[in-house]
Amino acid sequence: MKRDLTNNIGIEQGLAPAVKSSASETGDPVDLRGFESATVVINTGAIAGAGDFSVKVQHSDTTTGGDFEDVPAAKLIGEFPATLEADSTYRQGYIGMKRYIRLVLTRASGTSIALGATVIKGHPADMPVAA
Repeated sequence: MKRDLTNNIGIEQGLAPAVKSSASETGDPVDLRGFESATVVINTGAIAGAGDFSVKVQHSDTTTGGDFEDVPAAKLIGEFPATLEADSTYRQGYIGMKRYIRLVLTRASGTSIALGATVIKGHPADMPVAA
């Protein structure tokens, strides 16, 4: 029997890879319908101007911006650091029951950070997962 992860996960962009300089950037909602778990993976590059950037996960039952709220720690596996470091990779699991999650990047100080984030959706109801 072959082990195959590719056909057993879904992936979506959480935050588009780019140099981020806004005070706050909110990713698009990621629909978790048909999946029982999710992991957020963040990759950082250079940080300019002694930047202090953080990321949090929010969840909601709708895609309406005002309905999203910060995910309680009890619904997360692991934690992102208070300040992201340059040239690093981080992961955090989501075990909540809401249909949508999104990421929010916040700049406390500094100029910019090169960053991208992917949401890996796991434990699908139907396999193989369509590309």
